Amino acid sequence: MNFWEKVTGSDMTKELRTFESQSKKLPADYQAAWEEIKANIWSYSDFTGRNLMPILDGVLGLLEESAEEGQSVQEVLGDDIKGFCSALVGEEGAKSFRDKWRRQLNNNIAKKLGK
Repeated sequence: MNFWEKVTGSDMTKELRTFESQSKKLPADYQAAWEEIKANIWSYSDFTGRNLMPILDGVLGLLEESAEEGQSVQEVLGDDIKGFCSALVGEEGAKSFRDKWRRQLNNNIAKKLGK
């Protein structure tokens, strides 16, 4: 990855396109689960989202292997996809970028107020 790709995020765009093309080969219920995972996992990203690329790659691999073995989505992920995403990024109650920014803002205000 060169500097320009890192600044513009084009490396991530290429990787996400690859993920999408791979996900189109999955059965319909797996594709729906993949979309739900993507929607839920982005709240745990850092500023760039690069921290989630290996996680998304691993999840897509899991879905591909499970589909090949003939398992159902519920057997693989369970009924709580939001909880599954939380478990992927760490423990339950993992901090999202909003929580981190909120804490940082509160700390800065407390410093300005002299507390």
